[in-house]
Amino acid sequence: MIWDELDARLDALPGTVSAYAGRVDAPASWTRHPDATHYAASTMKVAVLLALHRAAEAGTLDLDAPVDVRNEFDSALPDAPRFACARHYDNDEAVWEREGGHAPLRWLAERMIVRSSNLATNLCLRHVGLPAVADAWAAAGARHSVTGRGIEDFAAREAGITNLVTAADLAALLGGLTAGATRPGPLASPAGCAAMLDVLFAQEFREDLAAGLPDGVRIAHKNGWVRGVRHGAGVVHPADAPPYVLVVCTTGDPAGGGAADGDACRLLADISARVWAARHDLRPAAAA
Repeated sequence: MIWDELDARLDALPGTVSAYAGRVDAPASWTRHPDATHYAASTMKVAVLLALHRAAEAGTLDLDAPVDVRNEFDSALPDAPRFACARHYDNDEAVWEREGGHAPLRWLAERMIVRSSNLATNLCLRHVGLPAVADAWAAAGARHSVTGRGIEDFAAREAGITNLVTAADLAALLGGLTAGATRPGPLASPAGCAAMLDVLFAQEFREDLAAGLPDGVRIAHKNGWVRGVRHGAGVVHPADAPPYVLVVCTTGDPAGGGAADGDACRLLADISARVWAARHDLRPAAAA
């Protein structure tokens, strides 16, 4: 079986690899340490995106209203000094070019996903708030994932306030968005879920899960990486099979060459290619 072969290969690697693969609205076909917590890196930005849209639908936030682009943020650690993002550590000059000016929250949310901008993420968090992100995780049915602070909030990090995800929780979040785009669900309206998926489809960093798919196959996804960590989470939309969720979270250099480098990307791409090859064999949803 492909799943036994994947597990045997991953068992031989150092570090921790968690995974979830299964059709949307169906039981998982393959899981591996699905509830193990990993530092979230940028995958937590999907929960921030959801929190923004939920607030907009509740009427407490206007995504099209311009907000100040100011690189100064309150720490999640009470009484800690305010902190700022480092420009060289970001992936999106477009947001930094707006510093000192204004930008709509909807645009910032898009840059947070498609270019994984840290500055855009913290600006979105400033306006939606960490409690709203916790509510978004809860609405998705997440059991272990937590967004406790903004990006580069080092005082909070040193105090043990962190951002965590699991493969199962990311699968629940992305699967919920996909299911919610076609029928009312607990996350957001069908139109809101569809809008969020459009942003995730536009992801520009495609060197891990997307790299394992044939050209032209659509995947709504978000990845994340820091030293020792590489994650990919997405929903693949084949033309000849139902959509399926694939999440792979790696911690502790399982690729053997630094989790932010090409070896880790190739590991995720290889897993993605193997799951793609098995797309017709994934477990179907239970009959109603």
